[in-house]
Amino acid sequence: MPEIQRRKTVTVKIGQVRVGSDAPVVVQSMTNTDTADAASTIQQVAELVEAGSELVRVTVNNDDAAKAVPHIVEGLAKRGVHVPIIGDFHYNGHQLLKKYPACARGLAKYRINPGNVSIGRKDDDNFRTMIECAVENQKPVRIGVNWGSLDQALLTRLMDENSKRPDPAPARDVMLEAMCRSGLDSAAAAERYGLRHNQIIISGKVSGVRDLIDVYTMLAARCDYPLHLGLTEAGMGMKGIVASTSGLAPLLLQGIGDTIRVSLTPKPGSSRTEEVLTAQQILQSLGIRSFTPQVTACPGCGRTTSTFFQELAQQIQDYLRESMPVWRTKYAGVEELKLAVMGCVVNGPGESKHANIGISLPGTFEEPKAPVYVDGRLMTTLRGDTIVQDFQKILDEYVRTHYSSTQQELETTAV
Repeated sequence: MPEIQRRKTVTVKIGQVRVGSDAPVVVQSMTNTDTADAASTIQQVAELVEAGSELVRVTVNNDDAAKAVPHIVEGLAKRGVHVPIIGDFHYNGHQLLKKYPACARGLAKYRINPGNVSIGRKDDDNFRTMIECAVENQKPVRIGVNWGSLDQALLTRLMDENSKRPDPAPARDVMLEAMCRSGLDSAAAAERYGLRHNQIIISGKVSGVRDLIDVYTMLAARCDYPLHLGLTEAGMGMKGIVASTSGLAPLLLQGIGDTIRVSLTPKPGSSRTEEVLTAQQILQSLGIRSFTPQVTACPGCGRTTSTFFQELAQQIQDYLRESMPVWRTKYAGVEELKLAVMGCVVNGPGESKHANIGISLPGTFEEPKAPVYVDGRLMTTLRGDTIVQDFQKILDEYVRTHYSSTQQELETTAV
């Protein structure tokens, strides 16, 4: 697969995580717990990290939330969870960071929305105070522009200027320009107040897919700051997943984007981790990063009236998800593994040969046997009622013999 040429940016360090330049595209998520409830927030952060989130953002909107931050960081460390925690600030961030220095120190990065602070007005003391706190504690900052809270003074001025032109641009173009200008002007102000160039990340969040593509294309052409990608309020379920994928994929394929978040609205009571898994799948489907073995499975047709191949595909997918926490620590590179579970002989053998391990199950009226291919060659043919168990044994043996043990596993074996 051709390598994607990443846009050249400065490199920003967020805790121990590198963002930008030649660093991998980083998956980010955000809690929806009350940050003041440290125990619940710790639990959710741990779940997000276990799912694969590499940066986690928490809301810091009041005194209790700010006071809880150092306890959250400490509680995570006690559980062996080491992930940069990002503080999401809006109207009162300048007050909270000054009032609670332990919060300012405990966070790995501050997110500032320029539309909700004083930047751009005659008196920008609030914005300046937050930047000075970042400088004092040597923390990077994300300038997070959002079209739902865009600097209205800036937007009004650009709209007025546009209306006086002989050939005014569409209002949408002015809005996108205002977003870019807000982010870039705020970043320039942050540098004037002492923040280093390589301590700044920019985002321009919108809800429309084409708006997302256009605003980030504009930003990428006008700066070398790392960019955080994502739709704001992407939506629930299929809508949110499809919209996020449609917006992120064209940008990522152009090498634009250094961190991503899929802002899914979870169903009531459902896990917050779906947004992490979706972000990982977008990156893996594009060939940008690998996180877990992939299963190719045919959709089924009139030749596959039996549901057995569907059930096997689901069982193998579940087995991989359950096995990966252990495999990841024991077998380097196992996330690159490719499997194929096919429902009949039409494409089954061919697809199986393209995978590391593939199985072609019998379709309707076909002989009741399931050939298994390993690295393109027929290894065995399975029959009977134990096909699932037998296939899992082949999978386990392949992982054990084809992926080198990690250093941790070698040390454990030596002891």
